[in-house]
Amino acid sequence: MEKIPNDLIHASSPYLKQHAYNPVKWVEWTSSAFEQAAQEGKLVLVSIGYSACHWCHVMEHESFEDHDVAEVMNKHFICIKVDREERPDVDQVYMEAVQLMTQRGGWPLNCFTLADGRPIYGGTYFPKDQWLNVLNSLVYTCAKDRPKVLEYAEKLTEGVQRSSLIDTPAEHQDFHQDKLDEMVLRWSKKFDKHDGGLNYAPKFPMPNNYLFLLHYGHLTKRQDILDFVYFTLDKMAMGGIYDQLRGGFARYSVDMLWKVPHFEKMLYDNAQLISLYSKAYQASKKPYFQEIVAQTIEWLEQEMHDPEGGYYAALDADSEGVEGKYYTWKIEELQELLGKDFPIIEEYYQINRLGYWEEEEVYIPLRKEHDAAVAKKLGFSVEHLQEKILALKKTLLFHRNKRVRPGLDDKQLTSWNALLITGFVDAYLAFQDERYLKKAEQLANWVFMHQLREDQTLWHTRKNGVSSIDAFLEDYGLVIEAFLALYQANFEEKWLFAAKGLTDYCIVNFRHAHSGMFYFTSANSELIARKMEINDNVIPASNSVMANNLFKLGIYFYDMRYSEIATQMLSNVYDGMELHGSSYSNWGILALNYTLPFHEVAIADEHPSKKRKAFAQHFLPNALFAGGMKSDVPFLADKNADGIIYVCAERACKKPETEVDVCVSLMER
Repeated sequence: MEKIPNDLIHASSPYLKQHAYNPVKWVEWTSSAFEQAAQEGKLVLVSIGYSACHWCHVMEHESFEDHDVAEVMNKHFICIKVDREERPDVDQVYMEAVQLMTQRGGWPLNCFTLADGRPIYGGTYFPKDQWLNVLNSLVYTCAKDRPKVLEYAEKLTEGVQRSSLIDTPAEHQDFHQDKLDEMVLRWSKKFDKHDGGLNYAPKFPMPNNYLFLLHYGHLTKRQDILDFVYFTLDKMAMGGIYDQLRGGFARYSVDMLWKVPHFEKMLYDNAQLISLYSKAYQASKKPYFQEIVAQTIEWLEQEMHDPEGGYYAALDADSEGVEGKYYTWKIEELQELLGKDFPIIEEYYQINRLGYWEEEEVYIPLRKEHDAAVAKKLGFSVEHLQEKILALKKTLLFHRNKRVRPGLDDKQLTSWNALLITGFVDAYLAFQDERYLKKAEQLANWVFMHQLREDQTLWHTRKNGVSSIDAFLEDYGLVIEAFLALYQANFEEKWLFAAKGLTDYCIVNFRHAHSGMFYFTSANSELIARKMEINDNVIPASNSVMANNLFKLGIYFYDMRYSEIATQMLSNVYDGMELHGSSYSNWGILALNYTLPFHEVAIADEHPSKKRKAFAQHFLPNALFAGGMKSDVPFLADKNADGIIYVCAERACKKPETEVDVCVSLMER
């Protein structure tokens, strides 16, 4: 029977297009969809997912491709499909509603609403029989007890509107290191000392969490915390969560060992992990961290780079309908491909009990020991082992490339690309590799050319050469952060002034008038609630990103308005942040700037890059940098003695110096 497409055939999102031939009459999120629901007296189903979501695919196959299920959905509901990555604002609102109803959330997210968008029921994944029961029960309840449904919708909507909203500013706090010490002490009780990360599964990389711990451990000279961060990064990179053949991290592991990943690869994870491993290298000088960064960047270039310049959002977990099939191996397959060299790969990638994935009866390449230990076991020199592994990896990749590839979500999100700009900058500073700086500049120029409009507002997404959807605070905050990072690497002032312009726009269009916090959506949002993103997660909260940006801009531009907003924002979340360290890690990075010495470094030099690279040989998380001569940047404008370095704190400068090492010693006291 010929399949007839629904309205999603015209969508730009790969996730929506996946549902274009479902018998369900899906439509995209528009005001007209809700108007149709009102006209026809129907409820609305808002079904949210993303292209790399395994359980989204399962529910689609079980329910949305079933004609009997589709008949019920089409008769009684207006069915809206939403890509959570295209519309994180919609996802926030209805995720909050479902969490209030069920105390849990996740994707696929299915929320039923009235025709005005107010939620009445929801959940995540539903098996087919349960889903049919939900559909029929809702139809019956709305027909028989409409007043009760309306009352519940009103109360639930009020809860969604109040949740995560800070509308009253806290009194200005005196920030103390004791608060951060307590936060780390409580947090450390959940550290997994055997396998790294936290002591429960699933395990997510959570890059910003470990970035805070890296900063904290370094600045407070807590070697135990640093050792835990390095240990965790080592375990992650050696686990199955890391693609040992190509590079790049999966979204999380389902177990305590970092062994069995949920195989999708997301740009946002890998961009942040490039930053984290680069900075960990600066602090530790562990060569293995450099290998991981180089391999991950190479994977991004080979598989995730759009010819126009941006980077794609994600690779799916599934291929041929099987999770992880692209990445895993049967032992007979490896033996046939590698012949007499199989024992090398067997030992190197743990094709044994450790690497065996019982559920699928295949092996996940992972590592247990570094090269020196493996070489000793095999009776090789390290150099010989590395040569053999390089050749054998090429053989395995050649064969793997013949397999059906996981689905590619080829939209390019402004916020996630901004994270990668910062990642490239951090890699450049850590490894002094000019190629990484060039990549950062090229990607920043892509944002300038395609995602920044003439009125200095941003687009959120781009696909097939077309940019769309007004940007959210996440986009603005992470682009500002990226431009500030890029300025501190190449000292081109256009990036600093672009960051300032975008910040000023956010203050006018996103900021709450009283609390100093920022809404996730601009003032023209059409949703039932404007949310504030407060808690740091797999991506730092947009409010914590903005607060860190404002702290830096206040220094560069001698602008007390920026500084005051940053201080107020941190004050608003300060009480209680020690109770949930993982949810306040980016706020913790800002708090470190207030509680421990923070240095403002001006390199007054016609060619400041050489001195900047010398500074970058050290891990200096408590500093920002400016450089050049005859600058329009207020912080730099009065520092014109060529060849001089100024190290300042709170707008007071120490004795001018000429040698980087002297300055570093002043900063590390």
